[in-house]
Amino acid sequence: MTTNGNAPAGRRWLLNLGILIIVVYCLAPFYWMLVSAFRRPNDQGENSFFPSPMSTENFAAVFGPSVGFWRSLLNSVVVAGVTTIATLIVGTFAAYTLARLNFRFKNVAAGIIIATSMFPGISLVVPLLKLFTEIGWIDTYQAMIVPSLSFALPLAVWTLATFFRQMPKELEEAAMVDGLTRGQAFRRVILPLAAPGMFTTAIITFIAAWNEFIFALSMVNEKQMKTATVAISQFTGVSGFDSPFGTKMAAGVIVTVPLVIVVLIFQRRIIAGLTAGGVK
Repeated sequence: MTTNGNAPAGRRWLLNLGILIIVVYCLAPFYWMLVSAFRRPNDQGENSFFPSPMSTENFAAVFGPSVGFWRSLLNSVVVAGVTTIATLIVGTFAAYTLARLNFRFKNVAAGIIIATSMFPGISLVVPLLKLFTEIGWIDTYQAMIVPSLSFALPLAVWTLATFFRQMPKELEEAAMVDGLTRGQAFRRVILPLAAPGMFTTAIITFIAAWNEFIFALSMVNEKQMKTATVAISQFTGVSGFDSPFGTKMAAGVIVTVPLVIVVLIFQRRIIAGLTAGGVK
């Protein structure tokens, strides 16, 4: 009896231990980045778990007039914001079309959409670079937004299409019986119910576009057009040839913290969007 009674407690203890190990493993790099950001530049060689004394010199250096990091943050906001809005608009209509309408080659179209997300981004850099050079898109926002859309849209379409399929068709039928057209039923009935899924898709898309690096690095040469991720990778020290470790860590904290805060604030809605439609 004692053994059987202790078995659930033992399994629970092992489960909690496993969760703790995973949490520590995931948060350790971010914690070390935070500690390094608050160390003085001359103390970056230390391996202590707490910065002593704490300093904000690295954060001051990030926003120094010669760095131009404010403009890089603005560029990231523009690229990620436009990518998210465009993905939601196009992805919602495309997903609803695949989920509700019947037309020829519907399965082929769905397969092509999914297949496009399987291409590694690096394989598209050279042809896109050649194309954008010929049409004069180098050093522009659209040169970073369009490639991001090509990877964000398939995920959005697939996620939202699955969400729309779980909605009863009787919702639209009842709305059309009451005199609404299919478009009006979609706008007034389906879209409000699809808000959790759309919100989740928007958060995932924004984070992916915010963290995008390879296209932003390849398509932009002017310093004023670089996004935050590219700007961080190209930080140089006072001499112009060394790597300012502390400054990069401080910039990494600045770029990461807003995303963490957004996820923590909206975690309930994100989880609701991911699980919505799973149970009718």
